[in-house]
Amino acid sequence: MEEFLAYARLERGLSENTIAAYRRDLASWRSYCTTEGLDPSALSGEDLTGYLEALRGGTAPFDRPYAASSVARMLVAVRALYRFLAREEILELDPTTTVGSPRKPKSIPTAISLEDVEALLEAPDDSLLGRRDRAILEVLYGAGVRISELIGLDVDDLDLDSGTVLVRAGKGNKSRRVPVGRAARKAVGDYLIRTRPELLKRSKAGSSSGALFLNSRGGRLSRQGCWKILKGYAGGVGLGSRVSPHTLRHSFATHMLDAGADIRVVQELLGHASLATTQVYTLVSDTRLREVYLASHPRAKR
Repeated sequence: MEEFLAYARLERGLSENTIAAYRRDLASWRSYCTTEGLDPSALSGEDLTGYLEALRGGTAPFDRPYAASSVARMLVAVRALYRFLAREEILELDPTTTVGSPRKPKSIPTAISLEDVEALLEAPDDSLLGRRDRAILEVLYGAGVRISELIGLDVDDLDLDSGTVLVRAGKGNKSRRVPVGRAARKAVGDYLIRTRPELLKRSKAGSSSGALFLNSRGGRLSRQGCWKILKGYAGGVGLGSRVSPHTLRHSFATHMLDAGADIRVVQELLGHASLATTQVYTLVSDTRLREVYLASHPRAKR
C-alpha cells in the first residue's frame, strides 16, 4: 500500500489530503479482508461486492452503515490501488473492473439560518481557548473553508491587512486566496495576540511551529479536535447534531446566494472545479424562496 501511496503522491501529484483519505479508506478495506479471511492479492468481483454491502449495511467490521457518497469514495480508493497493482504487473488483472460504481443520490447540503450561525459564533467566551475557538468558527463561516483546509492553515497564509487568507492545495490540489470579513479578521487578530503565543509556550516545537490554529498542548489542531470544538458549542446553543464543520461551509454558500451573489463567484470562493458542484446550493436557495413565497404571498395558499 505504501508503494501505491507514494505513486499517488509523486507521479499523480495528489494532495496530502487526498493521500490521507486514500490511506483511511484502504485501511477499511484491509480490515474487511482480515475479518472475512480474504487474501487481498486474490480478490474477486464477488469479494468487492461483499465489501460494498458491508459498508452499506454497517456489518462487521464496520460499526455503522455508510452513506452512498462515502461508499462510492471508498470504492474509488480500492479501484485506484488495484489499477496500480495491475499496471505494475504485481497482479495479472484488475479485478475491480467487473464491479459497477454505486449510484450517488443528489443530496441537498444542509445549511442553518443566519440567526443560528450568529448564536454559534457568539458562544465562545473570552478565555484562552475561547478566543481560539471564536477565531476557528469565524474562519469556517467567514471564508467557507473545508475543515482540512482550516487545520492546514499556517500563520504566513494570513494577510490581515488585505483581509485575505491563502488556502493551500485544497481538494483537487488547487490553492486559492479568499477574503475574510471584518468579524473574522478581528477574532483571528485577537487570537494571534492574546492566545496563540501562550499555546506555543506549551509546545515542544516552541516558536518554530507555523500552524495557525493550535491545540491546548501547542501542536497543530487536528480534524478530530476541530470537530469536538464545534460539537461542543453547537450543543450549547441547541443545534446539536445539526451542525458539522461542513455545515458552516454550506451556510456560507447558501447565505451568499440568498443575498444575490453570483454563483461563479461563490464557485471560486469554495474552490469548486466544476460549476455543477456549486449549483447544488441553488437548490437550497430555491427551497428557501418557495418557503418565503408560501408564507408571504396572499394568494399562495388559495
